Amino acid sequence: MSLQMVSTASNSSLLQPGFSLLNFDEHVFFFGQKGWPKRSCPTGVFLLDIKQNELKMKPAFFSKDSCYLPPLRYPALCTLRSDARADEYQYIIHGGKTPNNDLSDKTYFMSLVNKASKKMTFQCIEKDLGGDVPEARYGHTINVVHSRGKSVTVLFGGRSYTPLAQRTTEKWNSVVDCLPSVFLIDFEFGCCTSYLLPELQDGLSFHVSIARGDTIYILGGHSLQNNTRSPNLYKIKIDLPLGSPAVTCTVLPGGISVSSAIVTQISDTEFVLVGGYHSDSQKRLACNTIVLEDSKIEIVESVSPEWTPDIKHCRTWFGCDMGKGSVLLGIPGANKQIIPDANYFYILRCKGAEEDKEEELLICSQTSSEDPGDSTPFEDSEEFCFSAEANSFDADDADTYNEDDEEDESETGYWITCCASCNIDINTWVPFYSTELNKPAMILCSSGAGHWVHAQCMDLSETMLLRLSEANVKYFCNKHIDLNKGLQTPQKVMCLKKPPMKPLRKKKAMKLPTSTKKSFLRRLFE
Repeated sequence: MSLQMVSTASNSSLLQPGFSLLNFDEHVFFFGQKGWPKRSCPTGVFLLDIKQNELKMKPAFFSKDSCYLPPLRYPALCTLRSDARADEYQYIIHGGKTPNNDLSDKTYFMSLVNKASKKMTFQCIEKDLGGDVPEARYGHTINVVHSRGKSVTVLFGGRSYTPLAQRTTEKWNSVVDCLPSVFLIDFEFGCCTSYLLPELQDGLSFHVSIARGDTIYILGGHSLQNNTRSPNLYKIKIDLPLGSPAVTCTVLPGGISVSSAIVTQISDTEFVLVGGYHSDSQKRLACNTIVLEDSKIEIVESVSPEWTPDIKHCRTWFGCDMGKGSVLLGIPGANKQIIPDANYFYILRCKGAEEDKEEELLICSQTSSEDPGDSTPFEDSEEFCFSAEANSFDADDADTYNEDDEEDESETGYWITCCASCNIDINTWVPFYSTELNKPAMILCSSGAGHWVHAQCMDLSETMLLRLSEANVKYFCNKHIDLNKGLQTPQKVMCLKKPPMKPLRKKKAMKLPTSTKKSFLRRLFE
């Protein structure tokens, strides 16, 4: 084994705990950013490119008939092929956390429909399931097994939030182990069936699962209920006859007590297990080789690389499988680097030196610990298989994603304290307007450089909110509305010019004959 340090660009801060890696056509794609996608890449899926030890991210696109795919962290995913030996495949994505820390119970299928180097286009379809549908969760695994010419998807483990009836204000977002049920999912008919096996007593999350033929091996994992890492090695066999499936579980000796470990495949029958934790405060620096042959598994300790002092003394570490027998390992570097959320990265090559020279590897990362306060530390990692060659990225750099072009999400986030009377809390918020779905409605106050406020905190009616969103007018929040009025220059009042009135013409007196005047005067004085 060999260990080599690598460098990353500044935009690698998007690679936060819980993201996923997808491998299509020897290209590696990043999915599951922290926070909602921004206008530079509304899909939240990026093509990862490395040139001269610099990691670049290029936006990917979705087809017009695709469904909306939120950025999910810590989902379970695997590849699905029409046949065990087929070259074409698509990814199954299940569960995970949204940027609002809501858990998803949805299942998505993602496939590559356009392979143009400058515009990689995906199709994403949501699958509806019936029967014993798995609850929303994260930190679980999903695999595809083949038996008697048929295939079925197997889901196991994970964590979920405490049921609503059992929640309290102090522990509203506390997590618990999911029941140790084994779910068989038939996507052809859209049905799910759950099985409770007596050998599986405790729920597990952040375990390792390896599928081969009709068998899945489950190694390690963490149980929140007991705060233990299982030393057992489980062998789950799926038989798919013409009738109902048969699911059996056997507990084998020779397991390893570890969580958040990473597995990379070095040959058709050999895998290498690296990383993980023995306990909350103890990393696992040993490495093991796993050999699968003729429905048998053998785990032996292998020679570990010469770890650097930084890796040995750091409290946490993380990583993911890069494919082709290589693993990317990272250690937090927030206290050592100017760039926030930056990390140090290493490539661990588990193959021989001659094989390593023939391959150029793409650098990516996956952290194994969640954000502070989200959940129990160290156990929130997922391991994903992918492989790609760095020289396969020949697209122009003009469309490279630049994180500096985006607005600061800490200022424009949905869960900020917008005013002194703000009562929007991510843990207790519920939709107030009919247009809200999973985040509160906000409006931009035009005072000064501008700042965002919650429409609900401004006591805006839904009619007024819709009118302001449609009209091209400036809005001022309750704090700045009076100030804005005082600073405004009074508009000049235009006086209306009234047309002058025409003078009245004097009527000429009627002239009477002299005889008539004399007769009138005579009558007047008589």
